[in-house]
Amino acid sequence: MNKNLKDQLLGVVGALIVIVVILVILNLLKGNTSNIDNKKENKTPTNEEEVIDDSPIEDDTITGESKFKIFNTASNKRPYAISINNTPVAVKVQEGLNKAYLVYEFPTEGYTSRLMALFKDVNDVKVGTIRSCRHNFMDYAHEHDAILVCFGWSHYAADELNKGGTDFLNGNESKWKSAFWRDNPESLAREHTAYTSLPRLIKYTTNKNYRRTTDNAQLLNYTNKEVKLDNKSKVKKATYVKLPYGNITTVFKYDKNTKEYVKNVNGKQIKDHKTKEKITTKNIIIVKINHKMCDDHYYWDLKTTGSGKGWYITNGKAVPIKWSKKSRNAKSKYTYLDGTEIELNDGRTYIEVHSNKKKEIIK
Repeated sequence: MNKNLKDQLLGVVGALIVIVVILVILNLLKGNTSNIDNKKENKTPTNEEEVIDDSPIEDDTITGESKFKIFNTASNKRPYAISINNTPVAVKVQEGLNKAYLVYEFPTEGYTSRLMALFKDVNDVKVGTIRSCRHNFMDYAHEHDAILVCFGWSHYAADELNKGGTDFLNGNESKWKSAFWRDNPESLAREHTAYTSLPRLIKYTTNKNYRRTTDNAQLLNYTNKEVKLDNKSKVKKATYVKLPYGNITTVFKYDKNTKEYVKNVNGKQIKDHKTKEKITTKNIIIVKINHKMCDDHYYWDLKTTGSGKGWYITNGKAVPIKWSKKSRNAKSKYTYLDGTEIELNDGRTYIEVHSNKKKEIIK
């Protein structure tokens, strides 16, 4: 080969290599722009999100005075039902649960679990981390007339939500992104870093003209009288409640001084990452359900309708109960064995939706 031609070819190849390297570097820089380092996201909002002032807004002042501390029966504000990350690695960065008046725990695919926390008449709390929702979450969000908040969804949930009939915010879609931000105090994977706040949700839903009032939010029958279960049928001691879900085991331990249950996960007492408060509840309702695999043989379909057995636990005692739910949108009903509706102590409630394939321990 002619030396000049050979030199020209080598020059062309070299130039092509330089161009490829430049393109790779530009692509990496572009990726870094759209996936900002999590530690930087702790400090400042990204250019992907709209900054929203987190101060309260006038139309969310609490109206009327309730006789209950935990649930304002005099208020007509709609609650928010927020899907909370409960992956073992992310439990330590949970925030805001002690400001919820009601928290559900659901079994999810692979014997994992996820929480759905309901907030009403609070406008000063950061909540997270936020994860994707499942279609059965709507079965319980609807019975509170709640606005569903999630960061992603299963394709079954997406199909249902996109049909309409449910007000929701999904942080994984650009049109809702300004209601969320990322924070990563423990250097976790990106999927464990999404948060929201009640001020952001309030402002966003107001700006988007979501209905903010309801006459149908109250599900449970609270009482100001101290509920003591000693005289109920088949009462038993309940200072320790263990609920295995799979890779998550939830345990509630009774504190006789505060008369509340302290939550533990996988053998460790958990605390709010910001306030360092123990995560506590006054009442626990266990709902035993059946489930089957969805058509894709991955996600679970929980049998939320019909009727079944369960437990009501408060003040260190437990009694067997019955639950019933006529349709997916209907309100659940919880009764003692004699058919009368259970009365709940004024305080936070955890509803543990627990598979019949797993055995709870109460002692």
